[in-house]
Amino acid sequence: MITFNEIGLYSNLIDGLKKSGIIHPTEIQAKAIPLLLKNKDFIGQSQTGSGKTLAYLLPLFQKINSEKREMQAIILVPTHELAMQINSEIKTLSENSGVPVTSQPIIGDVNIARQVKALKEKPHIIVGSVGRIQELISKKKITAHTIKTIVIDEGDRLLDKNDVNRVKAIIKATMRDRQLMVFAAHINNKALAVAKELMLDAEVVKTKETSLVNSDINHIYVIAKSQRDKLETLRKLISAFNLQKAIVFINNVEEIERSTEKLNYHHYKAYKILGRVSKEERQRALEGFRGEGTQLLVASDIAARGLDIKGVTHVFNLDLPEDSKEYLNRAGRTGRSGQEGTAVSIVTEREISIIKRFEKQLNIKIDKRGVFKGAIVSGNRPPTKKNLK
Repeated sequence: MITFNEIGLYSNLIDGLKKSGIIHPTEIQAKAIPLLLKNKDFIGQSQTGSGKTLAYLLPLFQKINSEKREMQAIILVPTHELAMQINSEIKTLSENSGVPVTSQPIIGDVNIARQVKALKEKPHIIVGSVGRIQELISKKKITAHTIKTIVIDEGDRLLDKNDVNRVKAIIKATMRDRQLMVFAAHINNKALAVAKELMLDAEVVKTKETSLVNSDINHIYVIAKSQRDKLETLRKLISAFNLQKAIVFINNVEEIERSTEKLNYHHYKAYKILGRVSKEERQRALEGFRGEGTQLLVASDIAARGLDIKGVTHVFNLDLPEDSKEYLNRAGRTGRSGQEGTAVSIVTEREISIIKRFEKQLNIKIDKRGVFKGAIVSGNRPPTKKNLK
């Protein structure tokens, strides 16, 4: 396997990655980083969970002059959650590597006066939403002439008709010799054409689609006696797996609230996110979930959309999703960046047929497991050397 050293990364960044358990670059990182270090304009397409964020952050860290107190890069993103996640990633990389790169999230629906005050500190990287960043450039609170790199994350969304004019305005405000990068899980032909128009002799890299099924994820199902018994089965599994961070999917909003309350009653640190809650409530829940100790995030598919949280070792389906594609989306919240994860479906006997359908449609094996005296076992049999997982 290729190493970070072979693609030109500095040793302090490599050491910082090791602290996060990252040893080898993913395909998009191995292909993008050498080009980005040469200041090439770049369009990268790589599937979700393939390490695109580090593919552009690592070259940024290497090129930013941290001794200069000036804004040097802008990362444009479509959602507030993604801005906060990337900002957190920057801080982690800075702490682990000892490279004093600073950042500031700039998002809409937040007090602009506080953001202006934060920008007076001249963060090296600004991460945020297109509208608010354009507004602050127009107010001359973001010094566009010092920006040397612009990253458009989830470019398929930001280069569509809703945001493309504002993206163009931000790019136009910066110097002509700035570097432009576009990353996305999928770039359609229209977005690709727009990206190429904005760039000078762009390098285009599309990594091969590995199986949609992540081989780092183990798929299992456990039978509960009834729908009512599913939460008790979940509690037994939490103990048996000795897990620290998991997402629990439930389809019904009222049941999400009830289940979260019950888990907290039994002394688990459980947090809920619902599609209808305010951004502040959602942010508080996500910050709590990212804390230390055993943490559970109870959510629906809609509420969890766009989440990319480090350290999620397990995903639990208390309710099965409607189709196999959504099953994969849920499972994909774990097993990211080369780490192993487990997707667990807690089902009744009547729901086993759905599990079998998912197996057939996705061409995967979802193994039957049980809990016996606090241990995970094959099927429902007592543990032996052969069937203990």
